[in-house]
Amino acid sequence: MSTGRDDAVSADPSKLFPTRHLPAPQVRELPAPPLNQWRYVGPGIIAAGVGLASGEFILFPYITSQIGLGFVWAALVGLITQYFLNMEIERYTLATGETALTGFSRLWRHWGLVFAILAYFANLWPAWVTSSGTLFSYIFGGNPSIIAIVLLVLVGAILTLAPVVYNALERAQMVKVAAVLLLVIIGAAFAIGGAWADVPTIITEAQFPAAELGFATLMGALAFAGAGGGQNLVQSNWIRDKGFGMGHYVPKIVSPLTGEPEARGRVGYVFVPTDENLDNWRGWWKFANREQLWTFVLISFVSIVFMSLLAYATVFGHPDVKNDISFLKIEGNVLMERVGTWFGYFFWVVGAVSLFAAALGIVDYTSRLAADVLKTMYFPDVDESKLYAALVWGLALIGIVVISAGFSQPIVLAVIAACVGGTMMFIYSGLLIVINRKLLPEAIRIRGFRVGALVWSVVLFGVLAVLTVSQQIGKLFG
Repeated sequence: MSTGRDDAVSADPSKLFPTRHLPAPQVRELPAPPLNQWRYVGPGIIAAGVGLASGEFILFPYITSQIGLGFVWAALVGLITQYFLNMEIERYTLATGETALTGFSRLWRHWGLVFAILAYFANLWPAWVTSSGTLFSYIFGGNPSIIAIVLLVLVGAILTLAPVVYNALERAQMVKVAAVLLLVIIGAAFAIGGAWADVPTIITEAQFPAAELGFATLMGALAFAGAGGGQNLVQSNWIRDKGFGMGHYVPKIVSPLTGEPEARGRVGYVFVPTDENLDNWRGWWKFANREQLWTFVLISFVSIVFMSLLAYATVFGHPDVKNDISFLKIEGNVLMERVGTWFGYFFWVVGAVSLFAAALGIVDYTSRLAADVLKTMYFPDVDESKLYAALVWGLALIGIVVISAGFSQPIVLAVIAACVGGTMMFIYSGLLIVINRKLLPEAIRIRGFRVGALVWSVVLFGVLAVLTVSQQIGKLFG
């Protein structure tokens, strides 16, 4: 039997939202899902493109260079976990036009700031741009640190001069994904050879090599299999800029120099769960799930498995492999011997460009998350595009300082970033359950196996975070 409160909420779902820290969202109709769905494909490709670096080009191939294929199984675990995380992040934004961080901030004013600071801290260590600089030095020579600094300046310029930032980022990641897929096709045909026969060992000889590599590296690989940390949270911002669901009503971030900014309010929009709106919701939800599965999950999994196989076929057991990123130089040299000089250089070029594009996406999402939080919770009268530009250059300048101070070892920096990211995922997995059950109308709330998937994420990253911290404390005081 329905109560008077149930009827009131059905007529005005904004009443579900606490208003202590933010006003209630406005009520509007949910736009119909796209007839031409190809036009809306993009956020999952950006997620895969940005992720085609930390896990795919560095951490999983690095682990393979040390212990073989025994940990590749973890990529599928990480990707499936992140698929469900991403979809619950998207659920809130599809339904409200607000980011998940804004939803968290409705529960406690400073949740968004906590995650923005953690994302910033994770990415102060410019692992991807230093990796890109290292690979460029294999191709052209030169000092990797100086190259990395130049690349950081280029990242800042691209992100603050593009008229619509999302469009520039989407094009860059699509080019990158195409280049990686070309590398996959050529490498599969000419470079992997007999290593294909060992693919079943991914399952039959599965390992969790904590003793050999440490929990920090393994947590980093699991967290960054595909995306990781703040990159999952920014799915909200990317689908909103693409116009998914209630994000249709929210202006995009543009360049403060070349774009035409529109004012954005502090809050989003919700829809009354009428039959028509719920039909539109089911269309958006089905499309969003497919877009994420066939872009983010599939592209990331294929690239992780392939890059791990390539490392296994070329550098596993090689006498000169060390405990650092130099395995990529050896890998390129072996590819030159097996396929031809051109392919070794092609491998380095694709890697360098991919890692640069990843740096572009990482600086974007870190700054995008922080700008959204600052605009929504603390500085509502400030132009979000200007906040974003300031944060982009702030992160670039900090990265330059870090590199100049000598912190330039990509493996170490990537593991630091990934461990912070894994800890973030532990915390926000639980918060997603709360906002998607407490703040959304009954008909579109998270339920069933999707709740179980987020509980799994809490347990997985919580246990890994505790084990990682314990191991690092043991190293300090042991």
